Amino acid sequence: MPRTKIAISLDAKTIEKLDELVYRSVFPNRSRGIEMAVKEKLARLEQSRLARECAKLDPAVEKALAEEGLAEDAPQWPEY
Repeated sequence: MPRTKIAISLDAKTIEKLDELVYRSVFPNRSRGIEMAVKEKLARLEQSRLARECAKLDPAVEKALAEEGLAEDAPQWPEY
């Protein structure tokens, strides 16, 4: 995937922490560290959006949908 350069401004404390991670070889360079941080944040936001949408579901309706047709098939299911 092609990369696009951007310019960002960060406070000195954040840069110090990032540089320490680069020094300890957690990241190969600042760019990769920032890229990973942005990707992780985007993934978290997506997961929280999914959780909010799931919270809107009615458990009783979802259970009914999941069990639809199971009663008809029940005699064919093996005993556990």
